Amino acid sequence: MANWYHYAAALALAATPSLGAMAQEDSQAPDTSTPSEQVVLEADYVYELREENSIVAEGNVEALYDGRILRADRLIYNRTTERVRASGNVVIIDTDGTQQFSDEVEVGSNLSDGYAIGYSARLQDGSTIVANSAIRQTDGINAMDQVIYTACPICEAKGGTPTWSLRARRAVLDQETQMISYRDAVLEVLGIPVFYFPYLAHPDPTSDRRSGLLIPSAGFSSKLGAFYQQPYYWALSDSSDLTISPMLSENVNPMLELDYRKRFYSGSINLNTSITREKDFDSDGIKFGEEKWRGHLYGSGRFALTSEWQWGFGVETQTDDLYDRRYDIDGQGQKRGLYQSQPRRLLSQLYAVGQGDSYYTDIALLSLQGLRAKDTDGSLPTVTPLMFSEKYWDFGKYGFASVNASTAIISRDVGEDSQRVTVGADWSTYKILPGGFTFEPFAELRGDYYNLDETQSGEDNVSRVVGNAGTRIAYPMIRPGKTVDIMLEPEVMAAWGTSNSNDPALPNEDALLFEMDETVLFDANSVAGYDLFEGDGKISAGLTARAVWKEGPELSATFGRRWRSRSDDTFDTVSNIDGTTSDWVAAATADFGSPLRIDTRVRLDDEGLELNRIDARVTTSTSRFRASGQYYKVSDRLNSSGTEDEGIFLNGEFRVTKNYSLLFGQLRDIADNRNARKQIGIAYEDDCSRLELVYSRSELRDRTQGPSENIQIRFSLKTLGQFGSSQFD
Repeated sequence: MANWYHYAAALALAATPSLGAMAQEDSQAPDTSTPSEQVVLEADYVYELREENSIVAEGNVEALYDGRILRADRLIYNRTTERVRASGNVVIIDTDGTQQFSDEVEVGSNLSDGYAIGYSARLQDGSTIVANSAIRQTDGINAMDQVIYTACPICEAKGGTPTWSLRARRAVLDQETQMISYRDAVLEVLGIPVFYFPYLAHPDPTSDRRSGLLIPSAGFSSKLGAFYQQPYYWALSDSSDLTISPMLSENVNPMLELDYRKRFYSGSINLNTSITREKDFDSDGIKFGEEKWRGHLYGSGRFALTSEWQWGFGVETQTDDLYDRRYDIDGQGQKRGLYQSQPRRLLSQLYAVGQGDSYYTDIALLSLQGLRAKDTDGSLPTVTPLMFSEKYWDFGKYGFASVNASTAIISRDVGEDSQRVTVGADWSTYKILPGGFTFEPFAELRGDYYNLDETQSGEDNVSRVVGNAGTRIAYPMIRPGKTVDIMLEPEVMAAWGTSNSNDPALPNEDALLFEMDETVLFDANSVAGYDLFEGDGKISAGLTARAVWKEGPELSATFGRRWRSRSDDTFDTVSNIDGTTSDWVAAATADFGSPLRIDTRVRLDDEGLELNRIDARVTTSTSRFRASGQYYKVSDRLNSSGTEDEGIFLNGEFRVTKNYSLLFGQLRDIADNRNARKQIGIAYEDDCSRLELVYSRSELRDRTQGPSENIQIRFSLKTLGQFGSSQFD
């Protein structure tokens, strides 16, 4: 009898999970002659029906085999047909926690065919599938009739309706192709039919990546009119794929968008591009100009040459300044290599970078494309190349030293060309003096040579030698406490550098916008880049304070200013080193964890302590409320336009009830008394879905693209992803 228990339980437990159309894998029958594991079978009664050549177990039947559990009211094994039938409240619990239920289950000895009546399953991710019947055929086709699938909990409240469900007349899993197909499928929301699909198919969740249609997007736009974009995912190989997304629009010609990804042994590439043939059109969809081919290309790639060297590329280009805004194409502002582009500027780059234990080198070719209204074709530079290399040594008690070299070869179709070569060296050491003072002497020296366009600069070449020498002295003080640790650190930097370092003939390419703030307060040369240099004598003094509670908030602040021996007309007011005294600069952070964090940076006038600049950011996250806010103000003396700039940005979500939330966002231009952007919406979310309805309006204008407003609806389903959206501009 023990051999039968093992054989029958093994058949039932191994075969039943494969009966449904959502089956995960083929199960193989165990070798009955040499069982690998013992089967434990419990029942109130076990007896033999000799006339039917069957063995029966009845009453609280429970069988355990290979980590799976079968429970039923009755279990019958027919020796003649070698079939096992379990009936009455059949429950199968798999090793991954998946639970399957049925009124009746029957399987054959070869595990290639069987059926279940009144079948349902609760999958590992919490989703549920129900069917009137489930059939497994010998050809590997698993089918279910009258199917309902949902990722929502449906048993918490009696008679409760799931937020969404997918109902189909028939569902079929082909184990050879690993595809699941549905016939006469209906998506229901709160029990109401919303979408009907005569045929719907997708890969088995356990299968490899498969080609097929993705969720489409459709809607209405004042620019495009009614539109529909249907992505198709093409799995080219195990290491590459292509998403093809044609878009049909009411007002303009079709547009084709492509996303290509490929991973190599040594790296990967990612490309996004689109193409269309169309005229220009404004924010109201009115066409003008010449019809021609238009498109864009954003992409990147990075590859390993050796364990220390890599090369890569980044490409950003489009045929028209406003192409991305006409078709709402995202992707600008992403870092696609060593360097990141500025807003409304596209940057293409080819680079190599190497880093070892004592050296660092990078070299890049850069090309810029301007999308701003004032950008002139050919005025933005091409850099061929931009290079930096550094070798450094650790001399122990004698400090650290390094030598470096840099080049920048800049050319323009319209404007000034220049070539720069730089060679430099620096040294520093760190000592702790008696009494706890820290002493950090340093020295830096470099030589620059510029080859210039004499027609633009008045000179054909300029060379200079610049340098700084000085020290930093600080006195860190720490007072540990029972509840809070307090740290104070006054610091002074004093240095002397070369005078008259900035020849008027030198071009300024890499320091057009810089500001001496608290981050570079104690640097001898506070200027970023190479074209400008801060020489002469200077002293910086500041205080850093920090308070850290044992199990609580953390407060920190830095405050200081800079004095210079002489003014340099090369530096403007924004730089904060234009005179002999800088403005006061400060930064403070109050971190109370996720409920509240405040970061503030300010710049106060050196004479009357008027507020010249402030940038304050607040973030908060609680069980009901999460938001971020930013307030900024720049005085007219620091603004290139000569006017004061002030604004506030808010973005967040407030949970009103367990399921409903309010969404809000606003960019308020206080100086111009207008809302540059604003949005407000409502969201519904439960365990299996999220629905958002958001209204937004933008007052931003860029030539033919003017103010716009839209309503967006997005319905996301757990396990099925974003189902659709509608947009109205």
